[in-house]
Amino acid sequence: MGSNFELGVVHSKKSEAEKLLQIGVQEITRIENLLSEFISTSTTNEINTTARQNPLLINNECFELISRSQNISNLTKGCFDISVSPLKKIYSFKNHFFNFPCHSEIIKTLQSVGYQKIELSKENQSIFFKIDGMKISFSAIGKGYAADKVKQLWINEGVKSGYVNASGDLTTFGSKADGTQWKIGIRHPENKNEILMYVPLNESSVATSGNYEQFFLYNDIKYSHNINPFTGMPISGIKSVSVFSPSAELSDALATAVYVMGKTNGIKFINQLPHTYCIIIDDKNKVYFSKKMHYAESSI
Repeated sequence: MGSNFELGVVHSKKSEAEKLLQIGVQEITRIENLLSEFISTSTTNEINTTARQNPLLINNECFELISRSQNISNLTKGCFDISVSPLKKIYSFKNHFFNFPCHSEIIKTLQSVGYQKIELSKENQSIFFKIDGMKISFSAIGKGYAADKVKQLWINEGVKSGYVNASGDLTTFGSKADGTQWKIGIRHPENKNEILMYVPLNESSVATSGNYEQFFLYNDIKYSHNINPFTGMPISGIKSVSVFSPSAELSDALATAVYVMGKTNGIKFINQLPHTYCIIIDDKNKVYFSKKMHYAESSI
């Protein structure tokens, strides 16, 4: 999944804690082998290779994840879209200057993008691409899914408190060993070693989508690795979006969707969802909060 995972459990016995951590590592590895588009034996790679030729029967786990992804696409009116992968292939997010591909290449690639062009059949649990050149990627939802799966495995084993940190996306339950709440530090957009603010987490997850790690520069403008699935263009104007919700999978997907929506529409959207909140930092370092999380906008 291209992410570093850090796992932690609160337990009275070190040997038992180590076993639980190993269970978590094994589950993340299993999901990586299932979902990664870069592993030749993964279900994702099989889908991307053959789903245009004929409807492809897939395992229930992947089918349900794709189905939920489609539901999120419907909810966000296409701002979250697992079929955006072909567009990412025509850009280079290597943190340096880069020239845009020609307009005709973007338009051509856009024809192979669109969640509505993915056909799912519940009857025989199959997937089919309606258009040539389509590919899917779980890069905007996979690590959240993995975090939720590890959390549930631990809860099934009787664990009362723990966390999964997937490259800064944090999923928590219970409380820390000293009884205090888990909390997440929102990184300063200009200084990776400085924490802008801390937000307590209560049985919840947070995912951040930003232009800190993967971006390119063009005419002195910084473009995020997030692609607008409607225009085919990488997004500028926002440095980070952090979404808080009860589910790591949902937080992961919605962070990308809100990034595409932009700060005004993104906050309006989040305000309509129960138990879901967000923090947005724009390219001028102005900080925006969704309703019930903070009542004043501020600048760094």
